Amino acid sequence: MHKISALIAIIAVGLAALHATGESMEAFRGEVADSQCAMNVHSMTRSHREMLKGKSMGNTPADCSRYCIEHLGGKVVLVSGKDVRYMDGPETLMQYLGKKVRVRGALEKATNTIHISKIELAE
Repeated sequence: MHKISALIAIIAVGLAALHATGESMEAFRGEVADSQCAMNVHSMTRSHREMLKGKSMGNTPADCSRYCIEHLGGKVVLVSGKDVRYMDGPETLMQYLGKKVRVRGALEKATNTIHISKIELAE
């Protein structure tokens, strides 16, 4: 019973912290990509199209994103139409590169970062 009480207290503190910073839990959908391609750092189409043509960064959007993150300083982002948002926890997000996902989390507006509480593949 003590463990359940402690868990409830931790959740309550976390929710209070979110409320205090103006963040609230939201749902997001999109494709997990890298900031380099999504923000036109080396792409004119906000996509992997140009990089994949040369095949120097792989054959799939996931390959391209992985290369840009590991070698060119890119960050993991969620792309939904024209919206590009950073996501925290990039080490755990690498498995979702190039895939459509549903994310539940709090958006920190100052940094445009989603603090993820849940991520799953979209159907």
